[in-house]
Amino acid sequence: MTGINAAELRNVCKVRKDFKIDNVSFKLPSGTITGFVGENGAGKTTVIELILDIIKRDSGEILVFGMDNITHRSEIHEDIGVVFDTVKFPDTLTACDLNKIMSGIYKNWDEDEFVGYCARFALPIDKKFARFSRGMTMKLSLAAAFSHKAKLLILDEPTGGLDPAARNEILDIIQEFVCDEEHTVLFSSHITGDLERIADRIVFIRGGRIIFSEDTIELSETRAVAKFGEEDIPRISPEEYTGLRKTPFGCEALVTDRRAFAEKYPDIMLCNASVEDIIVFSSRGVK
Repeated sequence: MTGINAAELRNVCKVRKDFKIDNVSFKLPSGTITGFVGENGAGKTTVIELILDIIKRDSGEILVFGMDNITHRSEIHEDIGVVFDTVKFPDTLTACDLNKIMSGIYKNWDEDEFVGYCARFALPIDKKFARFSRGMTMKLSLAAAFSHKAKLLILDEPTGGLDPAARNEILDIIQEFVCDEEHTVLFSSHITGDLERIADRIVFIRGGRIIFSEDTIELSETRAVAKFGEEDIPRISPEEYTGLRKTPFGCEALVTDRRAFAEKYPDIMLCNASVEDIIVFSSRGVK
């Protein structure tokens, strides 16, 4: 990792009719994959649209490649590849058509490289996109992003609805992309297992606010799921756990300082917390 940020958001706010992005701040270190997670309506897509300057921020600062994303919008977009879950290329086009169109849009578009990626991803260049499967459409979007030399890849639910084989192939492609430390990925997904497999960092947003932004390894080392009896609740400080859940077999909660909790309560069982555990318990604990 280079220690340089491909993108950085500083206290970004955006008020919409019935929703607010509230002082959002996080970084995308170069050469990393950042998983962007949150429930439906949490603000993930809105934040992505703000980064891309599709919608204007009300306040705060967004830097992409060290430049203001509004002032240097055109220059920045040359180096960003975007894959949206809900955006498709026109059904009547073929990859051959797309190659010609994109060469007139991006200065760095490489027609031969696009053809090469289509061959690698087994995408027919003369088949209309209406006949492409969802997996083929995702691979086509990635081929387009790679062929204009994008340095930052922004993915909005790229693996949703894919079968396991296609999903694994997409994840492999994304991981290969960041082998170059100048390449960076922001990966928005509901599939926490995908993020657990490839993400270096996790940013969790809820209700338009960032709940945490941390390295995946740090999350797994510092968090744990505590299992204890209801009779133990009075002796455990509420500040030491979040997202208490009572079950017929006892209680569970997320511990945010595993080492300190284990030293203070050596008789209470601690289990490793998955990314999904951390998200679920943290969601319960946020008011």
